[in-house]
Amino acid sequence: MRVLLAGVSTRAAAESAARAGFAVTAIDAFADADQHPGVDAQALRGRFSVDAAALLAQTISCDAVVYGSNFENHPRAVDLLAAGRRLWGNASEVIRRVRDPALLSRALRQRGLPAPAVANDESQAPHPTSHSDWLLKPRASGGGQRVRRWRHGMRLPPGCYLQEFIDGTPASVAFVAARRRVVPIGFCRQLIGEESFGASGFRYCGNILTAAGDDDDAVDAVCALAGAVGEEFGLVGVNGVDVILRSGVPYAIEANPRWCASMELIERAYGLSVFGVHAAACRDGEAADFDLARARRAAQAVGKAIVFARRDVMIGDLRTRLSDSAAAGDLRDIPNPGTPIRSGRPVCTVFAGGRDAAACRDELTRRAAAVYASLDAML
Repeated sequence: MRVLLAGVSTRAAAESAARAGFAVTAIDAFADADQHPGVDAQALRGRFSVDAAALLAQTISCDAVVYGSNFENHPRAVDLLAAGRRLWGNASEVIRRVRDPALLSRALRQRGLPAPAVANDESQAPHPTSHSDWLLKPRASGGGQRVRRWRHGMRLPPGCYLQEFIDGTPASVAFVAARRRVVPIGFCRQLIGEESFGASGFRYCGNILTAAGDDDDAVDAVCALAGAVGEEFGLVGVNGVDVILRSGVPYAIEANPRWCASMELIERAYGLSVFGVHAAACRDGEAADFDLARARRAAQAVGKAIVFARRDVMIGDLRTRLSDSAAAGDLRDIPNPGTPIRSGRPVCTVFAGGRDAAACRDELTRRAAAVYASLDAML
């Protein structure tokens, strides 16, 4: 059975699908050198757009289509991608609802769950005497880009909204849903704006799938939150919810109704075929038989970090240059030699494990440093 995947970066999902026994065509912005050998990888060079990816997809024969980031921000592109074929994922009318930040906040509060306040326009903006801090966020958000602090008197640009700032630990939960049954499959801390990986501000730069002993007091509450989101919006397949943990209490800040970046860590740590459970949920209406608490007790922490370029660089052969480095065996999303990468753009992804989240993060930092040393040697 042939499936077609489309999104900004498809390497991990395409690899999972190929390992699950599907014939895979993938359309993304990179067609990296380390795509699975069984994947027909096609790249939209230059500036990626979901519309262009959906149009190209219409020329390719397949049995089912799956979308990744950032199709969730473009329901009409989802319709175009799925026209005339089976969609394995959430339909456009579902993503319109679950990606509405005010609707998500209101739905959770009605269930008695905490959620940040949301203001859709300046008339709803908090009063200057409010003690809350607020973020200015684009509706078509992705990876924390263009998110910044909002101050009273700032104009609210078109296509943006305000969300109450919750001070705490960024985290996320991944789950599979079918017929309003929700099964959590992974809990992660998120790496946000970390200079060690060339990021700043609110930019996403990785995840750490934590082990038992890390965040145990929050996992049950985060899983309950995932269940509420999945049931409320009728989600299907694999999805994720980004949260902020404040004193162990999760506040949902965004839902991602598609394959998420943390999901390949679940495969690495737990041996679960994430694309396999996605296909079973979408095709057969079957949620996974999976016990997250037991899986966490049996595995160590596993993490990934995106390494962003700190200056413009022309990429050589990273695998050869890093062959003697600890990063060599756990380097993915590798650009083809001769690829120019601008400052602030992703270079590659490093992976690491550790006995706990802190040890894992330290090892990710060391491996990112090895990548930066290699880049410096290319100048």
